[in-house]
Amino acid sequence: MKKQRQNIEQYHLHKGHPEKLQFEVYDLNVYRKKSGEKAAVPHSHSYYQIIWFFEAGGTHTVDFKSFTIHNNTVLFVNKDQVHAFDVNTNVNGWLIHFNESFFMHSDVDIFLKYNLFNSPQNPCYSIDENTARVGLSYVDLIQKESFNRDGFGYEDVIRFLLKSFLINLERLQRKDTDKTISITNQYEFQFYNFKDLLEVNYTKNMSIREYAETLHISSKTLGKITKSIVGKRPSQLIAERIILEAKRLLKFTSLQVSEIAFRLGFDDASYFVKYFKRYMNVSPSIYRDISIK
Repeated sequence: MKKQRQNIEQYHLHKGHPEKLQFEVYDLNVYRKKSGEKAAVPHSHSYYQIIWFFEAGGTHTVDFKSFTIHNNTVLFVNKDQVHAFDVNTNVNGWLIHFNESFFMHSDVDIFLKYNLFNSPQNPCYSIDENTARVGLSYVDLIQKESFNRDGFGYEDVIRFLLKSFLINLERLQRKDTDKTISITNQYEFQFYNFKDLLEVNYTKNMSIREYAETLHISSKTLGKITKSIVGKRPSQLIAERIILEAKRLLKFTSLQVSEIAFRLGFDDASYFVKYFKRYMNVSPSIYRDISIK
């Protein structure tokens, strides 16, 4: 069915209310019934979202991939990702929302942010019963603390509880792999700073030199950093971010290709078509036709 939307609907948490705690936890069943059909329409958030499904059943779509829900499935939805529930509103679990400001940018915060919420290949965990019990205890403590909003340090308590929960999930994910949890690489934080900068500026046609200067390093050093961390040049990462957004707009909106080109910072729509085809091997129009079938 042809889409009629000109925009991907985006929702916000406490927008315009910085005085509020930039965090909320919801009963998933209550939230899902209240949201109705709206949550089943692809949409995005300007905040981070953790969706914990207690029981198996149904699917959840994140960007271009549909995940089968198993017992104790935990999904990490990054800000600006496009996602959608299925039509079933009878689901049990927890839903956790928090804004960027809830990360304090310590070593561990940055590591969790970029390994849990920036992993398009695997934003979905299935946790065992023991980890689920530990997780439930954290959520229970968070809920209790949320009723103590006049108490000394309550925001820090909630932040530390959330961080502890995320650390346990990351430990579980890496337990049976060769990957070790490390935040000692000299280039890692510079790389994360570049990723943050890219997220804000990828539609502005900034050069590699301009990115590097903003980070107070040389273009050569920036290239060494990205090559060391992900094996890619800065230009590749910039292109990947532009193409990702182009794919979202082509799949989830009815914007004309020329309008999408303009949104992504291209003055010439024909150049955007060539740019897209260079990376995707098909034109934007053909990609749209394929992706919405």
